[in-house]
Amino acid sequence: MSLSSSKLIILDRDGVINEDRDDYVKSVDEWIPLPGSLEAIALLNQAGYQIAIATNQSGLSRGYFTINDLHAMHSKMDKLLKPLGGHIDSIFFCPHMDSHGCDCRKPLPGLMKEIALRYKKSDSNTPLMGVPIVGDSLRDLQAGIALGALPHLVLTGKGQKTLDKGALPEGTQIHADLLAFAHAMLEDKA
Repeated sequence: MSLSSSKLIILDRDGVINEDRDDYVKSVDEWIPLPGSLEAIALLNQAGYQIAIATNQSGLSRGYFTINDLHAMHSKMDKLLKPLGGHIDSIFFCPHMDSHGCDCRKPLPGLMKEIALRYKKSDSNTPLMGVPIVGDSLRDLQAGIALGALPHLVLTGKGQKTLDKGALPEGTQIHADLLAFAHAMLEDKA
């Protein structure tokens, strides 16, 4: 299915949708949504946006959790979204560590290429032109802008540290959290 760039939003997971942990989110009990994040996704869905998640999950390769644990976390997210009228359309994850040399670990654009193939079906060098990408780290934003996505930094998770370091991609919009991003998107479209 082809999709116009104005109806797809790419989100990082840890630090954007749920609490991030320095020791990795390893279980369904450790997967805790950030205040307002699920409501934000529901608002965006109700406005016609499709949500794709792109997340580095090297805890799989490190043996901190299993693929079944990861699926349980995502199932919890889906169950919490449903009564709010929200859903996630797709989840793309990289299970590798930096040392594996894959092309899907952000900041490399492999996950974004997969998303572009699923949603955009474009051969252009910038198939995600105009698609918002929301993250809390520089690597999240770099992965998206490599294919033309519009960078949005949230100050949750590692977001404030990322902002304090500076050197954000040109045009990065900054939001307090995912709910503030959602309100900004909906105001822009009103």
